[in-house]
Amino acid sequence: MLPTRRCLVGLPVVRFSDLGIESSLVSCLADQGITEPFEVQIEAIPSAMEGRDICCRAPTGSGKTLAFGLPLISRIGPAKPKKPTALILTPTRELAEQIRNVLDPLAWESKMNVLSVYGGTSYGKQLKGLEKGVEILVACPGRLLDLLKRKALSLEDVSIVVLDEADRMADMGFMEPVCEIIDHCISEPQMILFSATLDHEVSKLRKSYQNDPVRIEIGPKEISMDSMEHLFWNIKPYKKTEIAVKSVRRAGRSIIFCRTRSGVDRLSDEMKLDNIPLSSLHGGLNQKQRDRAMRKFSSGRSMVLVATDVAARGIDVEGINCVVHYDPPDDAKAYKHRSGRTARAGSSGVVISLVKRNEQRSYNRIQREVGIRKRFTDPRPEVLKKNEFNLVPSYENKEGRINTKKKRNRRGRSKNSKRNKFTKGTNENRNKNFRGKEKRRRGRRSKKKADDRP
Repeated sequence: MLPTRRCLVGLPVVRFSDLGIESSLVSCLADQGITEPFEVQIEAIPSAMEGRDICCRAPTGSGKTLAFGLPLISRIGPAKPKKPTALILTPTRELAEQIRNVLDPLAWESKMNVLSVYGGTSYGKQLKGLEKGVEILVACPGRLLDLLKRKALSLEDVSIVVLDEADRMADMGFMEPVCEIIDHCISEPQMILFSATLDHEVSKLRKSYQNDPVRIEIGPKEISMDSMEHLFWNIKPYKKTEIAVKSVRRAGRSIIFCRTRSGVDRLSDEMKLDNIPLSSLHGGLNQKQRDRAMRKFSSGRSMVLVATDVAARGIDVEGINCVVHYDPPDDAKAYKHRSGRTARAGSSGVVISLVKRNEQRSYNRIQREVGIRKRFTDPRPEVLKKNEFNLVPSYENKEGRINTKKKRNRRGRSKNSKRNKFTKGTNENRNKNFRGKEKRRRGRRSKKKADDRP
């Protein structure tokens, strides 16, 4: 049986400095308003700082990124070109970018570089970053294997490997690529594994690649369905959008899940006609569009995220009051993952399922498997708790607001663009240019008159 670290219950308040984190990183965290570690950080950081392998079960949103990121930054050395010293593997592009955004300011404080690599984007920027040398590489398995085959990098200097959302990688069929990537690490690196569940596939990974790991378990083994209110509303198909609009207007910050990309696009278009500030997210968007949608939603510039299941795991956005199953989830596991976006960290939340008549049987099965028993009722969005949502403006105007859009001149170029700066010149140069042009025009007119003579 694996050793399990005992929870530090009843002890005085723990600070990051008590866990062995250096003062410069502690100050950087304090500047971000982070002064006290979460439970998973208190449990994982000391063992990680000692160089121990870690097998940790913890839910999304529990503070895992700093739990592995702080020891990683503290322990690794400088990198050579194309030879990162730490590797973080994630199942999705959104999660990779989220981890990079968290670690980047901390790594910068320690004079280190962080690079994220994933599919759906050009190779150019990623190849240049690897050429310069990065200490911390955050990667999705598919793109990393592609770069390894191109000999764009080597993993021989990697001293720490982190597997984040390992169960999700197993669900997506990434276990074989993950094993192939770990085998590219010539030395035996410290292996830190985080997962929401420690099921059969994750257990095989632990047995194959970890050496006497410290086992840490945070929170319930499964997403608790008791912390949220579940509503199952019978609905006619043509009423679904109307009820969804009324529900999110009452609930405030919400996520609506659709089954298909076209369903997301169609619902988004319909809700925009009702002036609902929203973002759309699905696998058919390119990476820039997906990043823009997540930034817009997480920063409060949109109230609703309409998404496929691509957003159901690994994305940590605070303050979600409501989850709407616009289309039914595939199974009980998907229902849990979708619903788990709300009622987090002790807060309350509501989960609404819009149920057509032919979907009642599948929802009955889902209820049995997740351990809840709710009646199917008529929709009543007016009884939902009214949550205020203050939309963050995308730009600000002269009344104390700053417009983020560049001012354009008559030709459509920014007034501060390099092209305008270099072509404009001083008044003296402009006068010289004008006189030169006038002379050339006179010369052409004289020549034309001469050619017209008989």
